[in-house]
Amino acid sequence: MPFNDLCDELRRCQLCRDRFAQTKTAHRPRPVVWFDPRARVLIAGQAPGRLVHQSGQPFTDPSGQRLRAWLDLSPAQFYDQSRIAIVPMAFCFPGYSATGADLPPPAICARTWHGRVLPLLGNIQLRLVVGAHAIRAHLGAKSGVYQAVRDQIGADQGIFALPHPSWRNTAWLKKNPWFERDVLPPLRQRVRKVLENEPDAA
Repeated sequence: MPFNDLCDELRRCQLCRDRFAQTKTAHRPRPVVWFDPRARVLIAGQAPGRLVHQSGQPFTDPSGQRLRAWLDLSPAQFYDQSRIAIVPMAFCFPGYSATGADLPPPAICARTWHGRVLPLLGNIQLRLVVGAHAIRAHLGAKSGVYQAVRDQIGADQGIFALPHPSWRNTAWLKKNPWFERDVLPPLRQRVRKVLENEPDAA
Protein backbone atom coordinates (compact mmCIF):
# COMPACT_ATOMS: atom_id res chain seq x y z
CA MET A 1 0.00 0.00 0.00
CA PRO A 2 1.37 3.47 -0.84
CA PHE A 3 2.54 5.46 2.17
CA ASN A 4 -0.08 8.21 1.89
CA ASP A 5 -2.88 5.66 1.57
CA LEU A 6 -1.73 3.93 4.75
CA CYS A 7 -1.66 7.25 6.63
CA ASP A 8 -5.18 8.04 5.44
CA GLU A 9 -6.40 4.61 6.53
CA LEU A 10 -4.80 5.04 9.94
CA ARG A 11 -6.37 8.48 10.41
CA ARG A 12 -9.78 6.91 9.77
CA CYS A 13 -9.26 4.09 12.28
CA GLN A 14 -12.27 3.48 14.54
CA LEU A 15 -11.18 0.22 16.19
CA CYS A 16 -11.52 1.63 19.71
CA ARG A 17 -14.66 3.70 19.20
CA ASP A 18 -16.78 1.65 21.61
CA ARG A 19 -13.92 1.40 24.13
CA PHE A 20 -13.43 5.17 24.18
CA ALA A 21 -17.16 5.84 24.44
CA GLN A 22 -17.14 3.98 27.79
CA THR A 23 -14.33 6.07 29.31
CA LYS A 24 -14.83 9.05 31.57
CA THR A 25 -14.02 11.35 28.66
CA ALA A 26 -16.41 9.51 26.29
CA HIS A 27 -14.37 10.79 23.33
CA ARG A 28 -14.19 9.69 19.73
CA PRO A 29 -11.05 8.22 18.16
CA ARG A 30 -8.62 10.72 16.68
CA PRO A 31 -5.43 8.97 15.55
CA VAL A 32 -2.41 11.28 15.60
CA VAL A 33 -0.24 10.33 12.63
CA TRP A 34 3.26 11.83 12.61
CA PHE A 35 5.88 9.92 10.64
CA ASP A 36 7.64 9.94 7.28
CA PRO A 37 9.80 7.31 5.54
CA ARG A 38 12.71 9.78 5.43
CA ALA A 39 12.95 10.09 9.23
CA ARG A 40 16.22 9.04 10.90
CA VAL A 41 15.06 9.20 14.55
CA LEU A 42 12.09 7.26 15.90
CA ILE A 43 10.38 8.39 19.09
CA ALA A 44 8.38 5.44 20.38
CA GLY A 45 6.08 6.85 23.02
CA GLN A 46 3.03 5.75 24.94
CA ALA A 47 -0.14 7.42 23.60
CA PRO A 48 -1.47 10.92 22.98
CA GLY A 49 -2.78 12.78 26.00
CA ARG A 50 -5.88 14.96 26.21
CA LEU A 51 -4.14 18.09 24.89
CA VAL A 52 -2.65 16.17 21.98
CA HIS A 53 -6.08 14.71 21.24
CA GLN A 54 -7.33 18.28 20.90
CA SER A 55 -4.41 19.62 18.88
CA GLY A 56 -3.82 16.65 16.57
CA GLN A 57 -0.06 17.12 16.94
CA PRO A 58 2.08 14.90 19.21
CA PHE A 59 3.63 16.16 22.43
CA THR A 60 1.84 19.53 22.42
CA ASP A 61 1.75 19.46 26.20
CA PRO A 62 4.11 19.82 29.19
CA SER A 63 5.49 16.34 28.51
CA GLY A 64 6.52 17.49 25.05
CA GLN A 65 8.23 20.56 26.46
CA ARG A 66 10.28 18.39 28.78
CA LEU A 67 11.10 15.85 26.07
CA ARG A 68 12.30 18.58 23.71
CA ALA A 69 14.47 19.96 26.51
CA TRP A 70 15.94 16.50 27.12
CA LEU A 71 16.79 16.21 23.43
CA ASP A 72 17.91 19.86 23.13
CA LEU A 73 15.68 20.35 20.10
CA SER A 74 13.62 23.34 19.06
CA PRO A 75 9.96 22.81 18.14
CA ALA A 76 10.87 23.26 14.48
CA GLN A 77 13.50 20.52 14.70
CA PHE A 78 11.30 18.22 16.76
CA TYR A 79 8.31 18.47 14.44
CA ASP A 80 10.24 18.01 11.20
CA GLN A 81 8.72 14.73 10.05
CA SER A 82 11.45 14.23 7.47
CA ARG A 83 13.86 13.85 10.40
CA ILE A 84 11.85 12.58 13.37
CA ALA A 85 9.04 10.00 13.33
CA ILE A 86 6.72 9.65 16.32
CA VAL A 87 5.07 6.24 16.59
CA PRO A 88 3.40 5.64 19.97
CA MET A 89 2.03 2.40 21.36
CA ALA A 90 -1.43 3.77 20.60
CA PHE A 91 -2.20 6.50 18.10
CA CYS A 92 -5.29 7.78 19.95
CA PHE A 93 -5.85 9.28 23.39
CA PRO A 94 -6.96 6.29 25.54
CA GLY A 95 -9.01 8.48 27.90
CA TYR A 96 -9.44 8.46 31.68
CA SER A 97 -10.90 5.89 34.02
CA ALA A 98 -13.88 6.61 36.27
CA THR A 99 -11.41 7.80 38.93
CA GLY A 100 -9.64 10.13 36.50
CA ALA A 101 -6.54 7.97 36.03
CA ASP A 102 -4.85 7.65 32.63
CA LEU A 103 -5.92 4.52 30.82
CA PRO A 104 -3.18 2.41 29.19
CA PRO A 105 -2.70 2.31 25.43
CA PRO A 106 -5.07 -0.32 23.98
CA ALA A 107 -2.90 -3.24 22.87
CA ILE A 108 -5.00 -3.71 19.74
CA CYS A 109 -3.58 -0.49 18.30
CA ALA A 110 0.05 -1.63 18.19
CA ARG A 111 -1.01 -5.12 17.07
CA THR A 112 -2.96 -3.66 14.18
CA TRP A 113 -0.70 -0.87 13.00
CA HIS A 114 2.94 -1.28 14.07
CA GLY A 115 3.56 -4.16 11.69
CA ARG A 116 2.44 -1.95 8.83
CA VAL A 117 3.96 1.37 9.89
CA LEU A 118 7.40 0.47 11.25
CA PRO A 119 8.63 -1.42 8.16
CA LEU A 120 8.09 1.78 6.15
CA LEU A 121 10.57 3.65 8.34
CA GLY A 122 13.64 2.18 6.74
CA ASN A 123 15.99 5.08 7.44
CA ILE A 124 15.75 5.00 11.24
CA GLN A 125 19.20 5.13 12.83
CA LEU A 126 18.17 5.84 16.41
CA ARG A 127 15.16 4.77 18.49
CA LEU A 128 14.10 6.59 21.63
CA VAL A 129 11.72 4.43 23.64
CA VAL A 130 9.82 6.57 26.10
CA GLY A 131 8.01 5.14 29.13
CA ALA A 132 7.17 1.69 30.41
CA HIS A 133 4.83 0.59 27.62
CA ALA A 134 7.31 1.43 24.84
CA ILE A 135 10.24 -0.03 26.77
CA ARG A 136 8.45 -3.35 27.17
CA ALA A 137 7.40 -3.45 23.53
CA HIS A 138 10.69 -2.41 21.94
CA LEU A 139 13.16 -3.91 24.41
CA GLY A 140 11.25 -6.72 26.04
CA ALA A 141 12.63 -5.35 29.29
CA LYS A 142 11.07 -7.13 32.24
CA SER A 143 13.09 -5.27 34.85
CA GLY A 144 11.12 -2.06 34.54
CA VAL A 145 11.84 1.51 33.56
CA TYR A 146 14.52 2.17 36.16
CA GLN A 147 16.87 -0.59 35.09
CA ALA A 148 16.26 -0.11 31.38
CA VAL A 149 17.11 3.59 31.68
CA ARG A 150 19.92 3.14 34.20
CA ASP A 151 21.66 0.35 32.28
CA GLN A 152 20.61 1.65 28.85
CA ILE A 153 19.43 -1.78 27.78
CA GLY A 154 19.36 -1.81 24.00
CA ALA A 155 22.04 0.86 23.54
CA ASP A 156 24.06 -1.51 21.37
CA GLN A 157 21.04 -1.67 19.05
CA GLY A 158 20.84 2.10 18.65
CA ILE A 159 18.14 2.47 21.28
CA PHE A 160 17.92 4.92 24.19
CA ALA A 161 15.46 4.04 26.97
CA LEU A 162 13.86 7.07 28.63
CA PRO A 163 11.36 7.56 31.45
CA HIS A 164 8.13 9.20 30.46
CA PRO A 165 8.62 13.01 30.45
CA SER A 166 5.32 13.56 32.26
CA TRP A 167 5.46 16.13 35.04
CA ARG A 168 4.15 13.37 37.25
CA ASN A 169 7.69 11.95 37.07
CA THR A 170 9.30 15.07 38.53
CA ALA A 171 9.85 13.32 41.87
CA TRP A 172 11.50 10.37 40.07
CA LEU A 173 13.87 12.72 38.26
CA LYS A 174 14.80 14.48 41.50
CA LYS A 175 15.41 11.13 43.18
CA ASN A 176 17.58 9.95 40.28
CA PRO A 177 19.90 12.85 39.33
CA TRP A 178 22.11 10.43 37.39
CA PHE A 179 19.56 10.56 34.57
CA GLU A 180 20.25 14.18 33.67
CA ARG A 181 23.95 13.85 34.50
CA ASP A 182 24.78 10.56 32.77
CA VAL A 183 22.06 9.86 30.20
CA LEU A 184 21.15 13.23 28.68
CA PRO A 185 24.60 14.35 27.44
CA PRO A 186 25.26 11.23 25.30
CA LEU A 187 21.61 11.19 24.23
CA ARG A 188 21.81 14.77 22.94
CA GLN A 189 25.10 14.06 21.22
CA ARG A 190 23.71 10.98 19.48
CA VAL A 191 20.52 12.77 18.39
CA ARG A 192 22.56 15.65 17.00
CA LYS A 193 24.89 13.33 15.07
CA VAL A 194 22.02 11.34 13.57
CA LEU A 195 20.03 14.41 12.56
CA GLU A 196 23.09 16.04 11.07
CA ASN A 197 23.93 12.73 9.42
CA GLU A 198 27.40 12.73 10.91
CA PRO A 199 29.25 9.42 11.30
CA ASP A 200 29.62 8.08 14.81
CA ALA A 201 33.01 8.59 16.42
CA ALA A 202 35.27 5.56 16.25
